[in-house]
Amino acid sequence: MKRAGRPLWLVGFRPFFILACLSGMSLPVLWALIFNGLIAPPETSFSMVQWHAHEMFFGFGWAVLGGFLLTATKNWVQVRGYHDGALKFLVAAWFFERAGMWFQADWPPWLFLLANNLFLVSIVAMIVATLIRNRKTDNYRDNYFFLLILPAFLAAKHLMLGADTMQLGWSMAIGLFRMAFLVMLERTLTQFMGNAFQVSILRHTALDGAIKLLGLALVLVGLMPPGFAAAAALLLALLLAIRLAFWKPLLALRRLDIGIMVLGYLAIVAQLLIVALDRVAQPHWIGAVSVHVFALGVVGLIVPAMLIRISNGHTGRKVVFVRADKLALWLMMLAFVLRVIAPQLYPGAYGDWIALTAACWFSCFALLSWRYLPMLLRARIDGKEH
Repeated sequence: MKRAGRPLWLVGFRPFFILACLSGMSLPVLWALIFNGLIAPPETSFSMVQWHAHEMFFGFGWAVLGGFLLTATKNWVQVRGYHDGALKFLVAAWFFERAGMWFQADWPPWLFLLANNLFLVSIVAMIVATLIRNRKTDNYRDNYFFLLILPAFLAAKHLMLGADTMQLGWSMAIGLFRMAFLVMLERTLTQFMGNAFQVSILRHTALDGAIKLLGLALVLVGLMPPGFAAAAALLLALLLAIRLAFWKPLLALRRLDIGIMVLGYLAIVAQLLIVALDRVAQPHWIGAVSVHVFALGVVGLIVPAMLIRISNGHTGRKVVFVRADKLALWLMMLAFVLRVIAPQLYPGAYGDWIALTAACWFSCFALLSWRYLPMLLRARIDGKEH
């Protein structure tokens, strides 16, 4: 039956990419206002730094990852996928979690516990159930990595809000998102390079497998002895760099829409090198550099490009990056410079760098909202239902 009258609820990327755009606009700005003392933070049992990290990873980050996986898994295993009531429930649970994180001190503990778990438990259970139930028709043999990493997000979430486990939660969340990006980049860059430049890039089963297994182990880097953690991070960075050398990166950089993915890949390598250095030398960084290299360099660069591609392609349009799309990507590259590099050069303006970074995020996702929210709210233009 056709459901063109309510296209928002036909497939997961539609509502969750809207949430990603809205949270990408608002959460960094809200943090900048709190950090610079322009608005009073709410009373919570956790710090505002913990609130900020949690909301960027599990508010914004999981809006993106959830929308991607709800859409991708149905294509991987060739099923209809969750829609209508299931998506409405997940969106309501996402908003419930945002409210709980802000009003935590005013809510009874049981209600906050429910709000803080309902969305992630539900969406993880739904995605895992799809992969397990339809494993015989799964196009990707390595999707078992998602069966391992998705439930582990629940542990990272709770560790991140703990008084003594915040750093472990950060490193675990980064490791889990890193795994998701490694799997995604491995699949998509092969396709993008072939379509754009008619070239094949190196895919070696042993190398790809070693990268993913080592990436999986590094989810627990926060529990490893410093020397072992440094060696493991350095080894993964080396393997990724070797593979990228065969992926024709200079050719990819000729096109911004593909080059931005390569820059995100390089940011994974850079973040691993920083992790290794932090474990053995403990250099004096201004700000949580390891976290922000990943958040701004990997998530910040890859996610807008992914939103543009999926929003165009899955609404029946040709995937073309227009001038506004490219401006959005340049804004996120500027955000990386302002948040990661500028504070090391001029730490005295740290609050200003945070404010300027937030302005870049707001501008980027405001552009994407203007471009893609109308598409996400309308039926496909090619006559297909979903």
